[in-house]
Amino acid sequence: MAGSRSSRITGTALLAALVIVLDYALKFSGLKIPFPWMPTLKFDFTGIPIALSLLMYGLPSALTTSLVAFVAILARSGDVVGASMKFAAEFSTVLGLALGLRLTGRFAPRIRKGSGLALGIVFRVAAMSLANMVVLPNFYGIPEAVAYGLLPLIAAFNVASGAITILLGAFLYEAIRRRFPTPRP
Repeated sequence: MAGSRSSRITGTALLAALVIVLDYALKFSGLKIPFPWMPTLKFDFTGIPIALSLLMYGLPSALTTSLVAFVAILARSGDVVGASMKFAAEFSTVLGLALGLRLTGRFAPRIRKGSGLALGIVFRVAAMSLANMVVLPNFYGIPEAVAYGLLPLIAAFNVASGAITILLGAFLYEAIRRRFPTPRP
């Protein structure tokens, strides 16, 4: 679904706007869903348009929508660390998804989707584990030993959140692709 340059720019802009709308709507409505075992971590759906931008328009579009999420969160909250963590989580997810899809390009669609899902989740868990080992002790004053102890819960959250992002993004992509098939020359 790459399309022309102008359609990629327009599509990316629309998905970036959707990221902003979802972020603000979920934040101010109180509809973010707390992770049961660590309620400071919350599920939201801002990663779905980022995954959709990757699947529809490619990695540059996903990077752009991830950066827009960073700027929107920073503008809303003034929290550089929180905005950076959201950027790292979402972009690492789509980066792994893109790599998984590319590495298995000649395989059956189920294998491609499965490898994209797996690598997206692995990249997210790895990136967020490393990020939390820097952020928790240095910015939140949590002792390093405690931060290490929190890693399994953080990883479980990121597995679930990454799966939601990728699976719902892929579901919407397939629905859009079926509804608006790309014309073949």
